[in-house]
Amino acid sequence: MADVVRLVKSNSSGWLHDEFAEFRDFHWQTGYGAFAVSRSHVEAVKSYLANQEEHHREQSFQDEFREILRKHDIEWDERYVWD
Repeated sequence: MADVVRLVKSNSSGWLHDEFAEFRDFHWQTGYGAFAVSRSHVEAVKSYLANQEEHHREQSFQDEFREILRKHDIEWDERYVWD
């Protein structure tokens, strides 16, 4: 997973910098989170992604991410989660 994320970040930021001068200052945050989704939940995830902007008007990404981590008993250190 780490290799996939590294390649996606590297290639997408390079393309963005080359194609759009106004995004030359763009950079990815250092960290990332990756979660597996069972086939039975794919449609729910697609729906969530389609409505993500509206959803985050009510709950911040940071609060939602913490909620997911708690729900799955994943320990984290705030110093390493946010840039």
